Amino acid sequence: MRIARRAQRIEPFYVMEVAKAAAMLAREVADTSRPMIFLNIGEPDFTAPPLVQQAAARAIHDGNTQYTQATGLQSLRECISHWYASRFQANVAPGRIIITAGASAALQLACLALIEAGDDILMPDPSYPCNRHFVSAAEGNAVLVPTTATERFQLSSAKVQAAWTDKTRGVLLASPSNPTGTSIAPVELRRIHEFVHSRGGVTLIDEIYLGLSYEERFGQTALAMGGGLGESIVSINSFSKYFNMTGWRLGWLVVPEALAPVIERIAQNLFICPSTVAQHAALACFEPDSLAEYERRRSEFKARRDYFIPELNRLGLTVPVMPDGAFYAYADCTDAAARLGVSGSWDFSFELMKRAHLAVTPGRDFGTMAPEQYVRFSTASSMAQLKEAVARLEAVLG
Repeated sequence: MRIARRAQRIEPFYVMEVAKAAAMLAREVADTSRPMIFLNIGEPDFTAPPLVQQAAARAIHDGNTQYTQATGLQSLRECISHWYASRFQANVAPGRIIITAGASAALQLACLALIEAGDDILMPDPSYPCNRHFVSAAEGNAVLVPTTATERFQLSSAKVQAAWTDKTRGVLLASPSNPTGTSIAPVELRRIHEFVHSRGGVTLIDEIYLGLSYEERFGQTALAMGGGLGESIVSINSFSKYFNMTGWRLGWLVVPEALAPVIERIAQNLFICPSTVAQHAALACFEPDSLAEYERRRSEFKARRDYFIPELNRLGLTVPVMPDGAFYAYADCTDAAARLGVSGSWDFSFELMKRAHLAVTPGRDFGTMAPEQYVRFSTASSMAQLKEAVARLEAVLG
């Protein structure tokens, strides 16, 4: 059987390979005094709040389970529009919002609508691997631009201009970012978008962790950019992270007004519509009680960050940039790996799995910028689990 070249361009998702190995070991140690602790997957330990669960049950009971429009429930699009206005003071018309089957579908739709075969899309290195694979699936080329800790692992306008060629179609950014949890300063983001816009390019920005921002100077959506520039941004968002609905597979896309009917046409053919039950459930995310609970949980995520990252630094797993959002710690494991008698983040991750029953993600997935130097810890687990993880790290690292 001949496999399409586009499929062959998609690299393995190594975090899932590590997860499979961790799951196998977890079964072996489940009944011991040290069961596996999973700090490798970026999934909140919180689930959907009660009102959201009740709304889902009510939709099923009332028979609200048939197809919606490909763009999603109009009432949900209006709720999201209001959320942008009240939370970020951003004017985002409901007609620019497309409800999707998760952020993955949102990014797929954006890439299919905007990328021609052979187009280059500039991305920071390191960055979330699936983002570049969506570019590849659309037959574009993800061009990874190396970044450093002093740059907060984010692109700058100067680097975008230096990397821009006649083949460049645009940029794909993430703020806050996976794996680093860092955001782009709004002033720098504006400079990037002004340059890209002047070249007739497109600025796509993954904002799925935007709700989990912990510093006011960074916690702003690109859609609020003044001078009309926010209206030419393509923003990808999700109900998975801030709204704690990972398995519900629901997200959204905000596009320039002229692009909305194009996205709708593609979505009609590829997906028909997102899950109707998940959409009805998501309406309850914007109830005052739900929003209050989400803010309480955001405070808990911040408390976990504030505890865990200083502990990593103390143990020699240096986090070079304090994350301002999301729930990740991108730590330099060079010294810690040497203490365990191994070299590189891949072997270090498996050694931690074996010795401490602790699963983390090696840097291999996230690009070519010193992946052997870094591991990613997820702080989406409970404080009790994070404290136990620190105790185990201290025991094996000395």
